[in-house]
Amino acid sequence: MKNNYIQILTETIDTFGHRMQTMVAIEEMSELTKELVKHMRGRDNRDAIAEEIADVEIMLCQLRLMHGIKTTDIDALIAGKINRLKNKLEGKDSG
Repeated sequence: MKNNYIQILTETIDTFGHRMQTMVAIEEMSELTKELVKHMRGRDNRDAIAEEIADVEIMLCQLRLMHGIKTTDIDALIAGKINRLKNKLEGKDSG
């Protein structure tokens, strides 16, 4: 994440508070869910989905900042989970 983004997101958290930004994160995830359901019902809403993904990613960055979670820690967790998926696809993991 760009340093100026971190500064802006940190200022946003400081201005509105952890509780409010957590509620906004939940709201943004809900809006993405809504757009995905619309797509599953046949709507051509690719742009709306992209916009909601961007909103959720911004809020995920704020959640990482609020909870002191390093991007490298998330990256390591993602790598492990993707490796488990790979093993499952290859039939090496029954879980």
